[in-house]
Order: sequence, then structure tokens, then C-alpha cells
Amino acid sequence: MSQPMTLSAFQIMEKLIGFPSVSRDSNLPLIDWVEQYLASHGVAARRVYDATGQKAALYANVGPEVEGGIVLSGHTDVVPVDGQNWTVDPFAVTERDGKYYGRGTCDMKGFDALALSMVPYALARGVSRPLQIALSYDEEVGCIGAPPMIDDMVKHLPRAAAAIIGEPSMLRPVTGHNASTIIDIQIHGFEVHSSKLPQGISAIHEAGRVLQWVNDWNAKLMAETPDPISAAFDPPHTTAHVGMIQGGTAHNITAKDCTFKLGFRCPAGDDLARHEAALFTFLSDLDRDLRDLNAEAGVTWQQTNIVPALKPEPDGTAETLIRQLTGDNAPHVVTYGTEAGQFQDRGYSAVVCGPGDIAQAHQPDEWIDKKQFHAGEDLLKRVVDTLV
Repeated sequence: MSQPMTLSAFQIMEKLIGFPSVSRDSNLPLIDWVEQYLASHGVAARRVYDATGQKAALYANVGPEVEGGIVLSGHTDVVPVDGQNWTVDPFAVTERDGKYYGRGTCDMKGFDALALSMVPYALARGVSRPLQIALSYDEEVGCIGAPPMIDDMVKHLPRAAAAIIGEPSMLRPVTGHNASTIIDIQIHGFEVHSSKLPQGISAIHEAGRVLQWVNDWNAKLMAETPDPISAAFDPPHTTAHVGMIQGGTAHNITAKDCTFKLGFRCPAGDDLARHEAALFTFLSDLDRDLRDLNAEAGVTWQQTNIVPALKPEPDGTAETLIRQLTGDNAPHVVTYGTEAGQFQDRGYSAVVCGPGDIAQAHQPDEWIDKKQFHAGEDLLKRVVDTLV
């Protein structure tokens, strides 16, 4: 075994920020370093690769292999810096005015560094229940990397009692967040010269029917009385949204194709499946109607991503633990998604709690307040202390 790497949490953050692990690129250099760091402390890690072999999640068990431990979970990817006006090197940590600047300092390599710094602390404390580290990939493009990692953890690690997902929450216990899904939709039309419009089928015009369905569905949802859990969210109801659309070849040709992405964001108290079912029924009816007009026309769709909601666990181990350690018993829910719902969906008690303000995430000159970072370190030490 090599000599243990004796690095502070700040020094670990410097190392992690130095890897430009933007979601579109490989994260393996970062994973290699983390594996070496863990090995230097006598901790074996396990990787879970993506289909390309160019990205990997990593997890490890620190301490005895018994049930009842605590997972500290983060993601290793960051969003791009392209087109952003940075005044510092985004892939180095710059300390200035009581802040640490750099891509990922807030979201969320700062927390990853804190979690890794707990490895030697847990070993020195002689924990009787394990600390488990879980680092995923491709969270920023749809929470893609966590599910296979968690499934592998279920197979190979003793079940932990709680999972703490360290997204920036100002160290408040976030106990609920939205579910979300994205559906890629393609409308197939029939091309004719636009002067012969009745003989053709414009995919763009037919896409307009789906867009009107979105508007009508949103109006219906806004008029509903929210359930007690969803009432804490803003907005307190599910929303449907189309943010990207493409179609057509020329102004005087009925569009052969029109493609767009339709997404739902669903508060934890609502049932995402009911919205999916309503949309799929509408699309099936539209597909049938278009095929009746022309065999070349129709609608196809594919659900490309589902992120489950994090549902509040008033008596759950994770929520109870963080509330006890922070003294914060207020309700905190967010309308974005995280990997916490994916842990919960696989039977873990889960909570979101990490240093930093989500408002700084993805911004040029991203930063985390120094006091927040070091308060996060203090909190995680107290988390580890509960494992002794």
C-alpha cells in the first residue's frame, strides 16, 4: 500500500476542480485520481462504467462491511464554461473575498472533496458502521449515471441506513424535490408544394396540436387544488414544457418532419405516470388520425429520461439525522431534480444537504462561500461521529 495522501478538504477540492470533467467529456482521469486517493488509505473502490467505457461512477465502503452505514453521494461532472465570461481560471480554485471560485466549487466538487476528506477521519475514528462514498457521472445531463451505480451498490455493499446527497442547499435539509421526464417527439408529415396544401400534411402544423395540448394541460393543472405535499412546492403543480423544436425545409413546402422535446416537472405529491398516460393517449390518437390520412404520416416518440421525485420522509433515517445535526426542522423542498430520488426509489432513506447556494451553480465565476465550505466539513464530521 502506498503512503496515505494527507490532503485537506480544500486541497482535495483543488485536485478535483483541476479535472475539466464536463459532462460531454470523459471523467476517467478524475476517477483514476480518486481511486488512488482511496487506495492510499487502504480503501478499495469499485467502478461502474457507462456503455462507452469513457465514463465511470465509483463507490467505496469505509469501515466494517455491515449494514446501517451512511452514504455520502455526489456527481463528478460539471456543466460547460463555453461562452461564459469568467474572470478566473474555471479549472483552478481561486480564493478571493471570502469565496472559493472555480467550476464545480458549488455544484458539486466542493461536496465531493468534503466527502473524500471524511475517509481518513472515519478510519481514525474507528467507525463501527461504514461510511460509503458514491460518485456518479452525467448528473448534469439528466441524472444518467447514478441508477446503474446504485443498482451495483445494492448488489455489492451492505445496505446503508441513509444517503446524503450533497447538492448545494446551504446545509439545509431538503426533503423533497420534483420528478421529471423528457419525451422526444417526432411528427411525420407528407411533403407537397405549399400551394397544394390540402394534399399534404405539415408536420409543423400537426406539432401545433401537441403544443396546444401542452397549453390546455397546463391550464387544467393550474386550476386543480394541490395535494398537501405538492402545496409546499412553487409551483404547486406539475408543468409541461416544450423548450426545443425543429422542422421543415423551406417556406413553400409542407414540412415532412418536426421534432421537439416535451418535458414534465412533477412535485413529489403528484403522480408523474398520470401525465405521461394522458400525453401518450393524445399522441396515439394523433398518430392514428395522421396515418388514416397518409401512410407516410404519423407520430413517434421515445421517453429518454426519468428522474424520480424525492418524497419527504418525516420519520426517515436520513431526514431525522440531518435535522438533528443541523437543528433545522423547517420544510425545505426544491423544484429541480437530484439523484436523491434515485436512491430513495431503490430503498434508501435519502435527503439532500450540501454546502453552497444553488443560485451560484452553472454561473460564470461559480463560487462557494468559504464559511459554507468549512461548515460543511464540520457537519460531515458530525455525520461520521454518529457511525462510531
